[in-house]
Amino acid sequence: MDRAGRGWVERRAQALRRHYAGGRADAFARRAARFWAALHGTWLTPRRWVTLEVPGRRTGKATRFPLVMADVDGRWYLVSMLGECAWVWNVRAADGRAVLRHGRPRPVRLVEVPVAERAPMVRRLVQIAPGARPHVRVDRHEPVEAFEEIAADHPVFRVLPADA
Repeated sequence: MDRAGRGWVERRAQALRRHYAGGRADAFARRAARFWAALHGTWLTPRRWVTLEVPGRRTGKATRFPLVMADVDGRWYLVSMLGECAWVWNVRAADGRAVLRHGRPRPVRLVEVPVAERAPMVRRLVQIAPGARPHVRVDRHEPVEAFEEIAADHPVFRVLPADA
């Protein structure tokens, strides 16, 4: 890509990051998230696109978040492209109990992955989810070692069956 093309890409990435200034979504991002959560919860999207339903940490009322699952070595993970954010805090408050929707609801248990093991999952997310790329400041073509430096900034949860 030429120099002008890279400039456009960076300006677009900055615009997308502004929707999440301070780690919180603005009004546009909240509306988009509601739309994507509804779509991800259907059978119309790829299997890795899911809607996470988890009780709110303050209200206890179910909240929904559209996410993309990353697959590494035959295991599924949820990776936070924004770092510490609402869905991460809610999952921790619910002790990992949640529901994933892709068509039918599926109760799951989410187990946080230690920082030292997160790099491959963060890299995989950036490879498969173009929307995550502006928020993860390592290029998807970099080796996994480059992701070790930022792994602490992106919480990762392993998806397990609810009875595990």
